[in-house]
Amino acid sequence: MNDLPIHKIQISGTTLASILHRLFSSSGDIHGLLLGHVSFSTTISLSDDNYSTADSASSSSPAADGPTLTATITDFLSIPCHFPLPLQHNNPSSVLLGWFSGRQKTPLRPSLKDSTTTLSLCSSASYHFTPQNSLHPLSLPPSLFLLLSSPFHEQLIHTHEYKAFQYRNSTDSFDPKSLDIINIGPSFRSHYDSFSPISPFPSMTCDLRGPNAMAEDEKAETLVGIKRGLKDQKELDLCAEGFEIGRLNKLMGSDASNYTAELEHLYDKMLVKLDSLARLVEKSSSKVLEQENHNMKLRYKVAGLE
Repeated sequence: MNDLPIHKIQISGTTLASILHRLFSSSGDIHGLLLGHVSFSTTISLSDDNYSTADSASSSSPAADGPTLTATITDFLSIPCHFPLPLQHNNPSSVLLGWFSGRQKTPLRPSLKDSTTTLSLCSSASYHFTPQNSLHPLSLPPSLFLLLSSPFHEQLIHTHEYKAFQYRNSTDSFDPKSLDIINIGPSFRSHYDSFSPISPFPSMTCDLRGPNAMAEDEKAETLVGIKRGLKDQKELDLCAEGFEIGRLNKLMGSDASNYTAELEHLYDKMLVKLDSLARLVEKSSSKVLEQENHNMKLRYKVAGLE
């Protein structure tokens, strides 16, 4: 296992905002996994930004400071703290970089439990991964740890507190790391140029039946819709029993007072239906009671109590 230091930790603003929202909208503490990738990059001291210093702009050629190890957090999985960490994920384009813990009103200082959990992740060889564009075979552990918390006291302006660490197995300690938030701008254009969707678009089927296939499908759908409408109307007419839409329209609006007889007739039919339903329920209840008494007598007879 290689215990290399990670020089830079990056996370997109939307991902960090999602984690913070998940914490502050939860009724308790949360924890989860940090997913993404690690790659080697060469830092250049020269920048072509308009706000670069005069000394940097006067340089004739970029000066490479050397390869650095950069971790980029692209996704996360979170659950409440009273559940164990979900150590399985279904994102083949990302690797397990570490984990995070969100605790309400606690200092940004890793606890003994955080150290034990991180050591357990780093010790498991099944979670080790190889950095991107690496020239040599390396196996890195998921050593990142992100701690989030809320202020101890209520404030007029709501603030968020977070701190990133890397667990170093050689020193058995957490090294604080700066967390760069990736936002839209010239300095972050490479992140958007290299973006690839996690979920590919579904394959589109090509219809080879000819130019009239669409018209035939629309005609078939129209016929199916007409048949479905006729069937629904038939069921409605059966429930209305003579009170079609035109007859019911007379019972609404300003002219409803002229059709009191229609309204009384409608209520009479509804009362007759309710009375018939009540009689059916009464008959079925008496049959059920009769069957229960019969079953009870059979039980007594089998048990020899009669």
